[in-house]
Amino acid sequence: MYQTLISVDALQRHYSPQGWVVFDCRFDLADVKKGHRLYREGHIPAAQFMDLEQDLSSAVTALSGRHPLPDFEVLKEKLGKAGVTSASQVVVYDDCGGAMAARLWWLMRYLGHTSIAVLDGGYPAWVQHEGETSANVFSPAQTVYQGNLSTTDAGMPLVSSAELQQQLPDVQLVDARATPRFNGEVEPIDPVAGHIPGALNRPFQDNLTTTGVFKPADELANEWSALVNAHEPVIHMCGSGVTACHNILAMTHAGLNVLGLQNKALNNSVLYAGSWSEWIRDNTRPVECL
Repeated sequence: MYQTLISVDALQRHYSPQGWVVFDCRFDLADVKKGHRLYREGHIPAAQFMDLEQDLSSAVTALSGRHPLPDFEVLKEKLGKAGVTSASQVVVYDDCGGAMAARLWWLMRYLGHTSIAVLDGGYPAWVQHEGETSANVFSPAQTVYQGNLSTTDAGMPLVSSAELQQQLPDVQLVDARATPRFNGEVEPIDPVAGHIPGALNRPFQDNLTTTGVFKPADELANEWSALVNAHEPVIHMCGSGVTACHNILAMTHAGLNVLGLQNKALNNSVLYAGSWSEWIRDNTRPVECL
């Protein structure tokens, strides 16, 4: 069972359409149709496409961030149509170091599905290692997917904007955005620059090596332990609740959420799904620039 990451080598050795389901999560914030175009050009055989905005998010509202969490009943229906069962080993990948794939990893973990892993290095690593590719669209045998309701929510807790504001400043809050955005030096996406006062900055790219794969688990553990007290709750945010999942994945892979893996109620990584783009919807909420 793979629960955090899977290497290209391991996927090539073990992958079978029977019992395994692979999702292509490639997406570009600057060109929202690009991921699907790339999927049509070529993908891992039998991989199915999951779009960040169409499948892994719900509609934006006047109070939400840019990528609100999807309706989980709708998501479960889509997963069933993709052939996922409670016994499936699910693998998700993208072409940006897991930044998009980690969102689906988190969503399925929220649903209680622990047999899900991000392909380390993603599609570029698959191609580099001469993995087979296909442009065919796979038609799976559909199922009725319910998730593991006994662990839903407890394994991947959430915090709302109101709850976070009540906890400030006595909370560990980590922002996965790039440092210039965190500092308020630039803001190419959202209308307000800066960060939530008291937040720490850990760009998701810091979880990766220069080759685009995750750093070794012990290295991640050392880096994260130097930043936060991993024995206390850590709230994760970013611009819209996507790359924050990458930091949660990194902490989990590093063993810093080990209590969460054994007892879902003790998972210390909490997602602020609305993140910066929701926080700034209310101009009474505090904002800071460096």
